Amino acid sequence: MLLLQFSTSHYCRKARLALGYKQIAYRVENLTPGLHILKLKPLSGLTTLPVLLPEQVGLPTVVADSTEIFHFLESYCPEPRLTIADPQLNAEVWALEDWLDESIGIAARFVYYDFRSREGKAIDPSVSSQLIIQTVRWQYGITSERVKLAASRLNVALAFLSARWQGDQYLVGNCPTAADLAAAALLSPLALIPHYRQEYPWLFDRITQIHRLCREPLPPGLEDEK
Repeated sequence: MLLLQFSTSHYCRKARLALGYKQIAYRVENLTPGLHILKLKPLSGLTTLPVLLPEQVGLPTVVADSTEIFHFLESYCPEPRLTIADPQLNAEVWALEDWLDESIGIAARFVYYDFRSREGKAIDPSVSSQLIIQTVRWQYGITSERVKLAASRLNVALAFLSARWQGDQYLVGNCPTAADLAAAALLSPLALIPHYRQEYPWLFDRITQIHRLCREPLPPGLEDEK
């Protein structure tokens, strides 16, 4: 299988966690932001990553979007499961995954790229890095007002998660699910922001645990904790 991705995207990290959790062998191809459209449009008709190419007879040619990749992998390789047999609990898994995907992952993106353009500029002050950061800020309309709203959403989300995701807890049931992998990936950009590292140490312990479970290298900011 081939995963088309941006190497720094937390949504692409989400797909990698699922592939690692399922212990499925795959390759990655890192695309260049902007130029990636030239490859993606003919494949999926979309302009967003990740995109998975199963490369096997009888399987879909293209699986686009991290959530769709979760669903595809669950049908392709049922064990270990990303779901729960109980329908009510399973509905909760996918409700949390959707919330994390559609709201919290976007909020983390806004806060992260705002940080990288300001206090975190020294992490990589190169012209190429700063150009990508400014391009992302423009592409997603990242303004100071929207960053404040995103930070507020993150505060609410972390208060919710703190009650059910510390230690050995899982978000739903007593085993990892799509919700846990989504949370570990989509909140991972916060690991480079000192405020979050100081205020929410339990969060990064949990992110580290899930990454190790999925055999995925730790995200930037957590590599020194291997």
